[in-house]
Amino acid sequence: MPNRVQWNPSYSMGNAVLDRMHSNILMQCNALADCITDAGQQSDVKFHSIFNELMAQAGEHFSTEETLLTQCAYPMLEDHQSEHDEFGYLTNEIITTKVFEKIELQRFLALWWVGHIVGSGKKYRAFLEKLPPAL
Repeated sequence: MPNRVQWNPSYSMGNAVLDRMHSNILMQCNALADCITDAGQQSDVKFHSIFNELMAQAGEHFSTEETLLTQCAYPMLEDHQSEHDEFGYLTNEIITTKVFEKIELQRFLALWWVGHIVGSGKKYRAFLEKLPPAL
């Protein structure tokens, strides 16, 4: 079974932009799950389309996150950037539809993003609170 993840208010970073991005990425993970449970002819095409969109959103999210963390002088920014780089490497070189089944890829993505939100996000939340609310 695919791994579905719903946005939980406890996941909030206290930053509307990042919260919206995190929520949207989790929705994309759930959309991938829908493609797996929907075994129609177009499910493969749709899965790849959603996967590519999710990867684009991830890149935009990482860039935004790094900008905000730079602005609030997050002291572990380099470690955080390494996490982003590792995700890119994993999804480009290892965890791909060429190597893994769609369900394995979907499960990995859902679990990775929850780990990112709950783990890394909670580390930098106090620093984000220093930024003006508009950011």
